[in-house]
Amino acid sequence: MGDKWSMLVVGALAVGDARYSDLDTTIPAISRRMLTLTLKRLQRSGLVDRTAYAEVPPRVEYSLTGLGSSLLSAIEPLAAWSAEQRTEIRRHQDAYDMSAPRSA
Repeated sequence: MGDKWSMLVVGALAVGDARYSDLDTTIPAISRRMLTLTLKRLQRSGLVDRTAYAEVPPRVEYSLTGLGSSLLSAIEPLAAWSAEQRTEIRRHQDAYDMSAPRSA
């Protein structure tokens, strides 16, 4: 759970069940490979369920488990803090980028 992608996927599933393509759209910065790896890691940890439906075309949905839902109480304050501090963080990032030597 220590990586940003896991927190973003859990946050996206907090709204409700989602198909792979929904998550791919909701988290545009994540590559498909990383989304697949993240979903598998979350399943392995018991935070996300994967339900495959016997339909044509095949349909798969992901949802938070009870354990995954319990994680939201820890993620929500972090997300709120991040949103509140966004301007300050950006200011520090810009200052760092301006002062960091450029490599050739």
